[in-house]
Amino acid sequence: MNGMLSSSIGRKFAMAISALFLMVFLLQHFAINILSVFSPNAFNEVSHFMGTFWIVQYALQPVLIFGVVFHFVMGFVLEIKNNRSRQIKYVKNNGGANSSWMSRNMIWSGMAILAFVVLHFIDFWIPEINIKYIQGDMSGMHNGEYRYFEELVEKFHNPYRVAAYCVAFVFLALHLLHGFNSAFQSIGANNKYIKGLKAGSKIYAIGIPLGFIFIALFHHLK
Repeated sequence: MNGMLSSSIGRKFAMAISALFLMVFLLQHFAINILSVFSPNAFNEVSHFMGTFWIVQYALQPVLIFGVVFHFVMGFVLEIKNNRSRQIKYVKNNGGANSSWMSRNMIWSGMAILAFVVLHFIDFWIPEINIKYIQGDMSGMHNGEYRYFEELVEKFHNPYRVAAYCVAFVFLALHLLHGFNSAFQSIGANNKYIKGLKAGSKIYAIGIPLGFIFIALFHHLK
């Protein structure tokens, strides 16, 4: 592992694997959260299952947290090393000639997403850990009903929090528009199927963040 991460290609490959892993999680997370729009009962049932099933809690959740930390740390490492490797500096550099705005600003969109992840942990993950493992309440109930839907809706009452979520998902879309294709190229998927991958990545990169924005606005306005 250390040997792979010591080379530029190895670091990019590891970064790509972590990115694809997080994209799969993001899709699963969206699939659960969109249930809150169409069926609060289904959202409650699935949320309780995911929040109490031991494989999710004690195996997948630690892997997810590691993946998030690894991806962001590796992103910052790659950015620092790329900046140091640019020994030849041009007086006038037209960065847009060879790269997109999104690729040149991945570090900034990544920092915005990291700030959102911290907010999301404060809003949902930390309170959930407190209820289940500090207070010792694994029932998921409040006043005789599952509490998950009501807790979700409560977070979207504040217009400033909703605005922060929406802005963060715009940055997520920008990040994904470049990151998706970059991840596939880093693992060697630059082949005859690349056109289809690019089309699918655009649908994913725009559709998933828009879906999350819709969920936030739906509960806020409702």
